[in-house]
Amino acid sequence: MTASDRLDTTSDRPEAASNQFEAAAVGVVTPDDKVVRKATVAGAVGSFVEWYDYGIYGLLVTYLAINIMGGAETGGLFLTNVGFLVSFIARPFGSVICGYLGDRLGRKKLLATLLVLISAATAAIGLIPSHDAIGVAAPVLLVALRVLQGFSAGGEVAGAMSFVGEYAPDSRRNYMMSFIAVGSFIALMVGSAFSAILISTLGDDAMASWAWRVPFLVAVPLGYVGFYIRRQLEETPHFKALREQRTVVRNPLKDAFTSPRHLKAIVLTIFLPALNGPGYYLLFVYMPTYLKTSLGDHNFSMLRALTVTAVSLVAIAVCIPLMARLSDRIGRKPVLVFSAVAMAVVSYPMFLLITTGRFGLACIGTTVLAIAFSGHAAVVHTVLAEMFPTTVRYSAYSIGFSISTIIFGGSAPLLMTELIDATGSNLIPAFASITTALITLVSITFVRETKGRPLASH
Repeated sequence: MTASDRLDTTSDRPEAASNQFEAAAVGVVTPDDKVVRKATVAGAVGSFVEWYDYGIYGLLVTYLAINIMGGAETGGLFLTNVGFLVSFIARPFGSVICGYLGDRLGRKKLLATLLVLISAATAAIGLIPSHDAIGVAAPVLLVALRVLQGFSAGGEVAGAMSFVGEYAPDSRRNYMMSFIAVGSFIALMVGSAFSAILISTLGDDAMASWAWRVPFLVAVPLGYVGFYIRRQLEETPHFKALREQRTVVRNPLKDAFTSPRHLKAIVLTIFLPALNGPGYYLLFVYMPTYLKTSLGDHNFSMLRALTVTAVSLVAIAVCIPLMARLSDRIGRKPVLVFSAVAMAVVSYPMFLLITTGRFGLACIGTTVLAIAFSGHAAVVHTVLAEMFPTTVRYSAYSIGFSISTIIFGGSAPLLMTELIDATGSNLIPAFASITTALITLVSITFVRETKGRPLASH
């Protein structure tokens, strides 16, 4: 066991931690502000493309059930939600392979390649013949393409966050990294708005017949733009320093899983983002389906459901950079605590508003939830990136977070649909939000404050 392995990831001793981080910064060339801004834009645009491709499935799940699974009745919707879950099961495989390659070969080329992979898979979903045309082959193709999307997403989150974090100055790291999260929510907002426009102009019948394919096919030009922007940047300063010092580890996965320090951090990476599952996948990805199918007599039309979701997405996109700035000033932990407590407190009353079936009240409910969740969305990935040194950051971070998304995120739409059907209560998502907020709150007590500290190299 090395000296670094003996360091306690959860230690709050400021002097020891400060010495560790000061030593870790040696050999890293600080880029100028222009280069940092370009890296931030590349990360945000790439995140937009990746999560537009990944999220459009959840937004249009009802139409996929009609066309690919053979019907929107309970069985078809169930199978489509299984397709949603399958992509999350594939994410750890992407995390392991992409994390290994990212820590061995660098972040830049891999992230550009991942954009091509997920964009191609998304466009291919838009080209799948209907269930009426090719029968069971249609859902088989859909699941296969969702596996490719999940593989790509498994390598994207930690890679993009590590990429921008390793460029950003210590004093503004959270603010710079927050634009990756903003990119993911704007992607969902654009997907929601685009789908709503198609429904309002072409009608729900046309959408159910053929127009649902259009948002998937848009992945082609988006993927090209994201690939081009990511290819223009150099490798991160921190990874360059490892190469120049010849300290890139031979097997980052082995290092991650044989170090007690890294193993503790991986466990935290699983439980700290627990709130991210309901926060992201229930409030934004699953919400249109929930509003359209789970409220009984109060069900919304898909157009109104997408509009409600778009309103809350605007709110969180505005709040995330503000919360990130606050984190850079007062610390990561206070913002995470505030967000977890806020979600635990407001989830039940806000879902009561949503389940009234009234458009205005639903907008208020989802917007308040979005604001409460914004602190978590803004800060959690910065904390996860700061837990690990550059040698294993991509690998360890992506593996832990992918496991977290399987447990708390990927199963959310399927689980919520089944529990609502079984219990008859459309407030099940509120209880899921409260439970995961409490898990996150407990996990925060084991996290060390990392505000303003240089990233560790080893």
